[in-house]
Amino acid sequence: MSEQSQLKDYLKQLGQQARAAASVLSIASTAQKNQALNAIADQLLANEHKLLEANAKDMQNGRGKQLDSALLDRLELDQSRVAQMATGLRQIADLADPIGEITDMRFRPSGIQVGKMRVPLGVIGIIYESRPNVTADAAALCLKSGNAVILRGGSEAIHSNLAIAQCITAGLKKSGLPDTCIQLINTTDRAAVGELITLSEYVDIIIPRGGKGLIERVSKEATIPVIKHLDGVCHVYIDAQADAQKAIDVAYNAKARRYGICGAMETLLVNKSSAQACLPNLFEQYRDKGIELRVCDQIHALYPEQPDLKDATEEDWYTEYLAGILSIKMVDSLQEAIEHINHYGSHHTDSIITENISAANQFMREVDSSSVMLNTSTQFADGFEYGLGAEIGISTDKLHVRGPVGLEGLSCQKYIVIGDGHIRP
Repeated sequence: MSEQSQLKDYLKQLGQQARAAASVLSIASTAQKNQALNAIADQLLANEHKLLEANAKDMQNGRGKQLDSALLDRLELDQSRVAQMATGLRQIADLADPIGEITDMRFRPSGIQVGKMRVPLGVIGIIYESRPNVTADAAALCLKSGNAVILRGGSEAIHSNLAIAQCITAGLKKSGLPDTCIQLINTTDRAAVGELITLSEYVDIIIPRGGKGLIERVSKEATIPVIKHLDGVCHVYIDAQADAQKAIDVAYNAKARRYGICGAMETLLVNKSSAQACLPNLFEQYRDKGIELRVCDQIHALYPEQPDLKDATEEDWYTEYLAGILSIKMVDSLQEAIEHINHYGSHHTDSIITENISAANQFMREVDSSSVMLNTSTQFADGFEYGLGAEIGISTDKLHVRGPVGLEGLSCQKYIVIGDGHIRP
């Protein structure tokens, strides 16, 4: 049997097992699911040394392949991140279970009652890169929302992902739920992605989480509906009526806190009226952090004494750097800022810094992004921070979910109709 045939059979087996497990999980009680989540958290903490040993192999391989610093940051596990994974699982266990919730019940003139019940999507395939914590986060969210899941992590994190998957399997067994509720594809063969995204007989939804190339490939080749997590070309706009210190603090944090996350600011827009009050201080802070600055012609002309400012190109305004690089543009008005964001942005997360409530309302109404913020760092674009628990990703689509995808985003609704022998005349 050829390797391709073996891979097809392997993925088909995973699909069959996931479909059978989904039937069990969809009717599991909240207590059962929470028991499983806490058991998995216990396993992660008990096996911390094994996780760190496995991750060390991935980090060594990553350095050998000369992965950039942002990728290595996303790949690395330490005691704190293992603890965060466990905490995330327990937080999801503490969240309200949306499955089975009945809403909008109302009587119709005929006497019947019509409402909606929230139900799982079924079997979810998740394809992701770099971050091994996604293995635990995605597994937990799918479990709590009653969905079976097939996980396909990036080859750069294979040892870490396999070690985390062993903890997940052990926790599921302790809870009495089928260990096939959560399955990790154990091969780094790139062809596995192509097989998973066409496994329409068994998989209901595909969620890709990674670089632009991965998203484009999955969107083009999948025969299954896709919830896309596109790139994060995020902006902070400092308005003419911004508080200068507030603007400086937010604009620095939005870029410098972490480069390698999708909510990191990639372009700073500054109203010309606020430039002198904010930019010199920001230049100094960014320079101390080692951030490369690419600026428009107006900023170059205003600050000729700043020799390390580089020229921004048209491509820079479209770019998600995920690195210590920031593009900065001066604008004449709020309207120009909004138009820039809607044209160059990726509809992910954008923030305005202003004390003018009218400007804030206009920005929040007219910027077409999944998260729009006021006087807030874009780095808050995160499922934990939104109270969703962990997130599968941040959807920049408009169907069927937008923004951070948590428990509710991993479910749908069906109509329920109640009568008492009613017949339609």
